[in-house]
Amino acid sequence: MSSASGLADYTLSLAELSDQQLRSRIAAIALSHAGSGPTSANPPLIRVEGAAGQDGALMAIQSPVRLHVIGPLGDYALSYCSRCDVRIDGNGGNGVGECLGGGSIRFRGNVGHGAGVAMQAGTLAIYGSAGDRFGAAMRGGELFARGDVGTDAGVGMYDGVIVIGGNAGHGLGEPRGDGVVFLRGRAQSLADGMVEVPLRKRDELRLGVLLINASTRGMAKEFRRVIPEARWQWEQAQMTGETRPNWR
Repeated sequence: MSSASGLADYTLSLAELSDQQLRSRIAAIALSHAGSGPTSANPPLIRVEGAAGQDGALMAIQSPVRLHVIGPLGDYALSYCSRCDVRIDGNGGNGVGECLGGGSIRFRGNVGHGAGVAMQAGTLAIYGSAGDRFGAAMRGGELFARGDVGTDAGVGMYDGVIVIGGNAGHGLGEPRGDGVVFLRGRAQSLADGMVEVPLRKRDELRLGVLLINASTRGMAKEFRRVIPEARWQWEQAQMTGETRPNWR
């Protein structure tokens, strides 16, 4: 889905409509476009004005639309969304993008704690810094922070990718499955059993594509992987031809 930018097809206001009214209008616009044009046409672009840090704004948007939000959003904004492409020109509160089920959300600012918690698919990109528990309990998808993140990033992560362009706080990484953390800066400490290791060639190629897709500056070779030490030992064993149990 293309980025939410350009000349808007519609303009709505968080200041003039309740959140329920706003979501109903968005769903109606998406339904109208679905029935009036080819499926290959770009989804409608809706400019959302009047954002002033409202909590719970634009939750559970599950229509194929592009939203351009002008201003900051509060706690749990855009959680439980899917299929939509959203650009926010402002900061976000705590829990933004929680349980994201697909689509793309881009905050051009900073966000609070718990961004991307339990997200399952899609892309959540933060073009500033984020607070604690960034990507905790992720199930899938791609989570980016251009700046720094707080403590316990990736704790309880089952799957997906976390990319941190700046530094991280204490306790970075604790995946319980196949999740991967890429770090460009430094971590104050890693979670128990985690190690920093160089990128493999295939990781460098994969990360390069992810950075382009998220419109995130930086070269893949500047990053390192943060993975369980047991996984690193298993990878080394595969390179030497040793036979060892699966790392999990």
